[in-house]
Amino acid sequence: MPVAPSLHYLALGDSYTIGESAPAAYRWPAQLVQQLRRRGIVIDDPYLVAVTGWTTDELATGMDQASLTISYDLVTLLIGVNDEYRGRPAGAYRPAFAALLQRAIQLAGHRPYRVVVVSIPDWGTTPFAQNDKRGVRRIADELDVYNAIARDETSRAGARWVDITVISRQHADLVAGDGLHPSSAQYTLWLQAILPVVVQALRTRE
Repeated sequence: MPVAPSLHYLALGDSYTIGESAPAAYRWPAQLVQQLRRRGIVIDDPYLVAVTGWTTDELATGMDQASLTISYDLVTLLIGVNDEYRGRPAGAYRPAFAALLQRAIQLAGHRPYRVVVVSIPDWGTTPFAQNDKRGVRRIADELDVYNAIARDETSRAGARWVDITVISRQHADLVAGDGLHPSSAQYTLWLQAILPVVVQALRTRE
């Protein structure tokens, strides 16, 4: 029997995509590929365009510099926490996110159903946030607005949405040694939400 061609996977984002403070094998994109392979899906290692601290505009610049030319079979997008952290208004996030989402869809061969958007986790629940003058409630409210915008734009575009924010709030104790980023165990919990959506996306045909 002919061997199925390997699928190409592009992961776009910031520190949450590269798994800051977690071993590389426990980044959720890496765990995702491992689980897909266990299900018989032939897929390359994720190609990461993500840097700790990136905002939406910095991700856009990073994508330009990466010279992304091939068509990907799966694209994931998780971006926005640094826009919120820097105090940028939600009104500015919408067009910036929408533009990135459209680029992701183009990179997925103009197949929006192959683009999976992951919500922004709530960093306000972490020890790092305890000294932030905005307070836990305000951070949560701001992130809820950001996520509502991302979810709305995702729905409009026909892409897929995964909410991991609730996981970040329910498991705030699962934090890395830096007191800010998720631990490997929390990324595994994210994966439990992300995996079925990705499997469905890869099984969808036009």
